[in-house]
Amino acid sequence: MGIGGISVGSLLIVLVIVMLLFGTKRLRHIGSDLGGALSGFRKAVKETEQTQDNLTLDAAGQHTAPRESQQRV
Repeated sequence: MGIGGISVGSLLIVLVIVMLLFGTKRLRHIGSDLGGALSGFRKAVKETEQTQDNLTLDAAGQHTAPRESQQRV
């Protein structure tokens, strides 16, 4: 039994068909593009969580570090 009821043999056949249709070079580019997109998504999620944490601390009055706008002279 494979993933979600699909056998390993069926997955290999699908992989061979995809390789024949797209070619290994194109699949490599697709894989790197997908990896870059996932990396960017993770970075954006992490930045959003940090921003929300900072806003929560600011609202609670516990944030002591100066903000960027206050640092400008």
